[in-house]
Amino acid sequence: MDAPPYVHATLTKAEKDGAHPAELAALRRRLDQLDEPRAGLLPGDDLEPLRDVAGLEELPEPSAERAREILDGLAVLKLNGGLGTSMGLTGPKSLLEVKPGMSFLDVLATQILAVRERYGARLPLLLMNSAATRGPSLAALDRYDGLRDQRVPRDFLQGREPKLRADDRFPVEWPADPELEWCPPGHGDLYTALAASGTLDRLLDAGLRWCFVSNSDNLGATVDVRLAAWVAAEEIPFAMEVVRGTPADRKGGHLALHRGRVVLRETAQVPDGDSSFTDVERWRFYNTNNLWIDLRALRRLQQEDPAAPALPLIVNHKTVDPKDPSSTPVIQLETAMGAAIGSIAGARPVLVPRTRFAPVKTTDDLLVVRSDAYELTADGRMLPTYDGPGPVVTLDRERFRLVPGFERAFPAGPPSLRRGTRLRVDGDVTFGANVVVEGDVHLTGPRHVPDGAVLRG
Repeated sequence: MDAPPYVHATLTKAEKDGAHPAELAALRRRLDQLDEPRAGLLPGDDLEPLRDVAGLEELPEPSAERAREILDGLAVLKLNGGLGTSMGLTGPKSLLEVKPGMSFLDVLATQILAVRERYGARLPLLLMNSAATRGPSLAALDRYDGLRDQRVPRDFLQGREPKLRADDRFPVEWPADPELEWCPPGHGDLYTALAASGTLDRLLDAGLRWCFVSNSDNLGATVDVRLAAWVAAEEIPFAMEVVRGTPADRKGGHLALHRGRVVLRETAQVPDGDSSFTDVERWRFYNTNNLWIDLRALRRLQQEDPAAPALPLIVNHKTVDPKDPSSTPVIQLETAMGAAIGSIAGARPVLVPRTRFAPVKTTDDLLVVRSDAYELTADGRMLPTYDGPGPVVTLDRERFRLVPGFERAFPAGPPSLRRGTRLRVDGDVTFGANVVVEGDVHLTGPRHVPDGAVLRG
């Protein structure tokens, strides 16, 4: 059966933009999925919870010699395409300061160099950048001698695809700013971008067998030799680190069983009116986006299918100009890289502690990480100092969602949160120096919290 006209128009636009054949194949799959009933949706009623997952604490520590051997065949890849526009940033989010004088990339560089020194392994660091993040991010890493010459690519670019009009699904046109006609296809593009850029071949040709992938804003995602050795010993083609869900897991995705197979459900796949997503006791296991990939297995999959691995569709509804809600409504066809757990035979989840999952998606998260709830060690580990599930912060979105407003509220630095369970701030509130939060605290403005104040729930 002939494809609808909008499919041809979208593929033609992408091809004229220089899309690689693998990128066109992946885009065609997403367009075909868009025509399926309930495209991109996973209702909770169709799912069953996952009961048992192997834990990191069950995995043995390899010998130093074995650890060095495995790490010498491992590359570390960080997703680094975000500009942090949702937080009011204009540059790479990974250059945002998380501890005094240390950005995300500074912490990541410190982590990599510390593991290299300890084990004597190559352990190259790669970034999956966007065109906007590439220059500033590589310049930031240039300050670290050991990261400039690693004989494999330091980065590669994520792909892009046309945004589609929501009414007729044809590629949107926006002459005022043609760049806004394009969007990244979600972080599931990782697999296609590795192949299309030639990076996958170059890593394999350099003798690298495995890849540890995580988001650049998750400072808990350090290289763990137990996980690396487990993946190598059991020849696992794909492993996903998961954590037990807490009330703080308001975004991200959870694992579940769908018709007997493990699947990942993201927030964008939840139908309107379905409140099941936030039931952390039912779903239990939440994706960290820390993934371990056998590069040889990935190449074999893509030799059979250039668009592999097959990933479920995520349909995101937006406007063509994200800053203008009155601009043309569009849909963006995306995939999640963790969803490969449902399509790669032999893929497995592994339960890890919350210390490996400290993402910064909002200024709420940024306040927690900047506070004394986390301690940055000399080797770049971001360790929690609190007991229990950790503090949950909810700041007034109108005043504190963007970093400039957030910074104005905490001119003397963040309050102490290590003994806090919850901090909610509504209205115009500013904080003095050395403020301490204990227990469950709710503040309403306008008010100024004086220096040295101790706030108790």
